[in-house]
Amino acid sequence: MNLLVRLLWVIIESFFRRRLHPLAESVLHFRVLPNDLDLNMHINNGRFLSLMDLGRIDLLLRTDLAGALIKHRWQPLVGAINIRYKQSLLPFQKYRLHTKVIGWDEKWFYIEQRFERKNRTIAVALVKTLFRGNHRNITPQQTLKLIHVNIDPPQIPEKVLRWLSMETT
Repeated sequence: MNLLVRLLWVIIESFFRRRLHPLAESVLHFRVLPNDLDLNMHINNGRFLSLMDLGRIDLLLRTDLAGALIKHRWQPLVGAINIRYKQSLLPFQKYRLHTKVIGWDEKWFYIEQRFERKNRTIAVALVKTLFRGNHRNITPQQTLKLIHVNIDPPQIPEKVLRWLSMETT
């Protein structure tokens, strides 16, 4: 229920926040709630991943891509996530979730998501994602074309290339 309320808040808030360029960073502000906690009394690893969904949804809504995806019945899908936890988030602490597209290739978008508290990184994740429609993958260029954005992809960061080199097919 907690995530549903947060999801609704992100959706409603997106109508009042400024629109974002696809390469701009989304920042969401949260507080650790009791139902975010595990037995060790910090946010559990699964909750981090669920909160990251909210960051990506905010980015979709504020780049106006969400409406285009709904119109074409395309679905965002996550192919892989690599996350590193550096510190704990404890009950009632405030924190920020930063979400930003950092590159793409012919198939995948690569997104970095960072949890920060008092300008310190709590966790950082790399997300490999794409859009799917009519039983086929939609290229990043086709996706951006939907919102009338024609830009060259930024160079894929070295940390993403290292991560991808460790994947096996």
